[in-house]
Amino acid sequence: MNHRQLGVDLYNGTWLLLEKERTPEEDDELVHQAHASAYHWSQAPECEPKNRVRGEWLCSRVYAVLGRAEPALHHAERALAIAEASPENMEEWDLPFVYEALARAQGVAGNAGEAERNEKLAREATDAVTDEEDKEILLKELATL
Repeated sequence: MNHRQLGVDLYNGTWLLLEKERTPEEDDELVHQAHASAYHWSQAPECEPKNRVRGEWLCSRVYAVLGRAEPALHHAERALAIAEASPENMEEWDLPFVYEALARAQGVAGNAGEAERNEKLAREATDAVTDEEDKEILLKELATL
């Protein structure tokens, strides 16, 4: 079994579901795919902390989109803990996305002050991103908060 390829395929499948109008059954599939992607990535021999961060980020995003604050916050906080424990393993865009997840999750939870604080951290971290394409993607996502 190729865990890495399963993780990638499930990650991409999760995004396809995120970008469409879904039925309640597809909302369930969305949750299962996000978790399955994170699991399979974690089992891949080449899994690094940055891959775990991205899996937690995806789970947080899914739960935020579904309006489920508690699991969205849980996964965003896990992503932050992993990123902070291994900063040398992160790409320069990983931390801004973690703050974006925290801002989104806090917004769903109704914590406007924390959402604003994390959005500000995300924007500050985005300013430090040197690749213009990565920065553009981050700004596009931040605009959806």
